[in-house]
Amino acid sequence: MKLYFFQQSRATRIRWMLEELGIPYELAPVDMMKGEHKQPAYLKVHPLGALPAIESDGGSLFESAAIIMHLADKYPEKRLAPEVGSYERGEYYQWILFAMTEMEQPIITIAQHSLFLPEAERSVDAVARASKRFKAVASVLDARMKGRDFILGNTFSGADVVLGGVLYFAKRMEQLGDDMPTLKAYLNRLLERPAAKKGYGE
Repeated sequence: MKLYFFQQSRATRIRWMLEELGIPYELAPVDMMKGEHKQPAYLKVHPLGALPAIESDGGSLFESAAIIMHLADKYPEKRLAPEVGSYERGEYYQWILFAMTEMEQPIITIAQHSLFLPEAERSVDAVARASKRFKAVASVLDARMKGRDFILGNTFSGADVVLGGVLYFAKRMEQLGDDMPTLKAYLNRLLERPAAKKGYGE
């Protein structure tokens, strides 16, 4: 198992998941600051030149949520995904997709208009709209997490890795404030896991 890795990318989530699984893997550093992700060799692995990507069983896979779901299925004995066909499995899919399609998208917009776009292309209004949208969708997760240790109750799963990764990103973009104590506590609980600390280099 080879993980193409850059610390300031979604590859940290995959490293976290691999550490939770406790399986051997190789880190293949890709320095995005030097543009290594846009070089022909890496574009053969991920045609858009984004991270993360893994090589496993003779092929490559990309998209962080897909990789996490694949790894959970590849090692069912680790019990990081509910039984296929169960209601809990449906919830597991639901919250992973919620994290990626509803929660992370406004955070990406905020990051673009705060850090990555040239000054002339940044929009304060775009940041404000995205922040409002994030708070609206985060409130749904906040309500879900009341009285729960993890998204599926008392059982940690790959869905928590995906959600934790998105919340970590939101925290870095200063979107996880004191008005969301339940989510802050959830994220802190996740980040205390030894595998998460390894993934995030702490």
